[in-house]
Amino acid sequence: MTKKVATPMTPTLFTRRSFTAIAAAAAALCGIAAAHAQQRVIHIVVPFGTGAVQDTVARAFNNELGAALNASAIVENRAGAGGTVGAAIVARAPADGNTLVLAAASHNIAGFLYSKLSYDPLKDFVGVANVGNAGYVLAVSSGMGVSSTADFIKEVKANPGKYNYASAGNGSATHLAMASFLAKAGLQMTHIPTKSTGEAVNEVLAGRVQAVISSSIGVMGFQEDARMKLLASTGQSRSPFLPKLPTVAESGLPGYAFDSWIGLLAPAGTPKAEVERLNAVTNKVLADPVIQERFKRLGVEPRSQSAEEFQKLLRADWDAMGAVVKASGAKVD
Repeated sequence: MTKKVATPMTPTLFTRRSFTAIAAAAAALCGIAAAHAQQRVIHIVVPFGTGAVQDTVARAFNNELGAALNASAIVENRAGAGGTVGAAIVARAPADGNTLVLAAASHNIAGFLYSKLSYDPLKDFVGVANVGNAGYVLAVSSGMGVSSTADFIKEVKANPGKYNYASAGNGSATHLAMASFLAKAGLQMTHIPTKSTGEAVNEVLAGRVQAVISSSIGVMGFQEDARMKLLASTGQSRSPFLPKLPTVAESGLPGYAFDSWIGLLAPAGTPKAEVERLNAVTNKVLADPVIQERFKRLGVEPRSQSAEEFQKLLRADWDAMGAVVKASGAKVD
């Protein structure tokens, strides 16, 4: 009997096509995985806790900024010491445009308020984009029984040391805004630092503290609240979000004004081309009506400047904040 010899099977057309399809799919998946692995990640450091003005502003446009840069823009809260912890992290980061800080007035204030800093707020950073302007409001506990800035000044002057004011912490803009107000008006109040603007406002609502200068967003929701009285906005002109509220200057303390820029800064040494690219993309994102509406709900007026214009603003603000800190007499060791 003849023994049959087995022969290897020849792959069918279907099998060959299946192998080809699987190989192509695997290659595509590898390509996608590699693309994701190589996707740029931009870290936007917020030097205050969640819920702070800079935090809410950063989260109002970070996703859109990341998409416009074909990257992932992540908001990272690095709170502590009046914003100086987060700023120090960015000052030490590689100057490649991938680590930014969303800073505000407190950034320059720190350079004059703190006796020892591990960085220079002006020299160790470069302005990338001015994203907005935040206004502030002088608000008091209804228990004080005052209805205007002039009344407030009169009451506090008649009772030196009797009243307290709250802030978002030593070195915060809310601290210096009130400290400079008191210095200009010749008043004495005890400073009660808290961990955030929201906490400072709550202290006033509870009647444990009598006054606060808060960011607009921190008090806009309490305009009709019987526990609190909004006396005046602190800017040079009336707030577009609270147009019926007079300014401090027109309602009792001429010459006083305080507001804050909010902007993205990068470590010094970041290439000019990268700074200008980030600036152009940020300005494009901020021009979107959807983003502008988000900012307005936060009580922030959107801004658009070139990187060079923003850098000039930072230098001018540096000089102005130096004068504010000196006038207030505030110091943090």
